[in-house]
Amino acid sequence: MLIESENMVSITKFQKEMTKRIRELQNTKRELYILKNNVVAAVLLDPDQYRRLKEMEELLEQSDIANLVAERMTHYDRSKNTSWDEIKHSNEE
Repeated sequence: MLIESENMVSITKFQKEMTKRIRELQNTKRELYILKNNVVAAVLLDPDQYRRLKEMEELLEQSDIANLVAERMTHYDRSKNTSWDEIKHSNEE
């Protein structure tokens, strides 16, 4: 992933220019990479970008679950089911 240097700021500079940087973020909708010792320590995102990422994460999780269910259903054998009455009766004993 290529990060443009104008989207990077040291944590010290960010602390001094926080209001200005957040205003820029709101106007440009571009993420801001915050560096600590020249390593990305945090990424500041526009709320809409963050919401989209969370929605995509949820869709991916749902897709993974759907794939797991589909795989397990290929081995499903209805004849091995236990009825509720059998379960209830076995617990009464």
